[in-house]
Amino acid sequence: MLEDRPYASLSAVEIAGLVNRGRVTARDVVDTALALTAERDGDLRAFTAVWADAARAAAAAVDAAVAGGARLPLAGVPIGVKASEGPGSFQNERLAAAGCVPIGATSVPGAGTGWQTYGSTDRGPTLNPLDPSWSPGGSSAGSAAAVAAGLVPLATGSDGAGSVRIPAAWCGVIGLKPTNGLLPSRDRAGLNTPGVLTRTAHDAAAYLRAVATTTTPPLPTRPKVAWTATLGFAATDPDVAHTARRALDRIARAGLCELLALPVELQDPAPAWTALRADARDPGAEALVSANNARLRRTFDACDVIATPTTPHPPHGHDGPGTRMSVALTWAFNISGHPALTLPAGTTPGGEPVGLQLVARHGADTLLLHTAVTAGFGIPNPVDGVPAPPWQHG
Repeated sequence: MLEDRPYASLSAVEIAGLVNRGRVTARDVVDTALALTAERDGDLRAFTAVWADAARAAAAAVDAAVAGGARLPLAGVPIGVKASEGPGSFQNERLAAAGCVPIGATSVPGAGTGWQTYGSTDRGPTLNPLDPSWSPGGSSAGSAAAVAAGLVPLATGSDGAGSVRIPAAWCGVIGLKPTNGLLPSRDRAGLNTPGVLTRTAHDAAAYLRAVATTTTPPLPTRPKVAWTATLGFAATDPDVAHTARRALDRIARAGLCELLALPVELQDPAPAWTALRADARDPGAEALVSANNARLRRTFDACDVIATPTTPHPPHGHDGPGTRMSVALTWAFNISGHPALTLPAGTTPGGEPVGLQLVARHGADTLLLHTAVTAGFGIPNPVDGVPAPPWQHG
């Protein structure tokens, strides 16, 4: 058993600590994760496949390594693996080497799905744990749902236009898109980078340490933050903008960042993203990318972080987004390559989850994670008793 705390309340870092200290075995943790998944995923549909035998064998290998004196940074941590990657992807192999145990493949959209905001399984669509009438977002749909529901503390994703950040925001968890190129890209255009979904900022930081060799430049004690609700072009719902800004204001009032009155205005990146994804040479798209990159350089000359809502609107239903562009505030940073992190910012007056997106200079991934850790971000809707951080109250 996992001592006196429910499995679903434990972070990845806490699980690894228990396993490394011999307080619980990796096999016990994985058996618990598999049992919980068998109990709850029939309705949730976060997983498209569960690898029970392989997971138990991997857990046994972790236990043997720990018994032999190894101390693995993520020893015995059950993880979900985005189905479009599989366990053999670069980041999943790095996580396994750190002690993680993949327990199954998480859902992604079916063919022809509008703007990748669904998860598809042979049992039906993936449901959002916060409200089954909402889409969980996508394309890392099952990964977000599995983490939010407490089935695993960490799941892998990939983000080519917001595919980690959008489902993280809509399921009330944390999603990191690292700096493009820090990990091997998953597409020829270099837009799609591996990423992670977690319930705590500490776990996202542990993920980054496990999968990438990063240097940590001196971190500002109070990062200078420029806020924009629209990036100059997005049609962001007022309630969404207000909720995200309110979370940022609480961080600033706690003395953890300094808000600047600095406008951030980009051109709508839609035509450039489409051209890059199609590997089409388009002088207009190239000019757009160049102009936005120049604006971002000037902005980061004056600030450390750009903050926006993660999406311009709340989760849509399973009937789809209609004409709304869920990626409006995210895909500019797939083109520019900047690291971006979404944090749960609370809910609108209607109870809909909202994400706060933080974007930093190239290579400043640790600044985003340090800011999130310092601010104490977790989840807005506790799983089995995990308290929400103070930024999500009142």
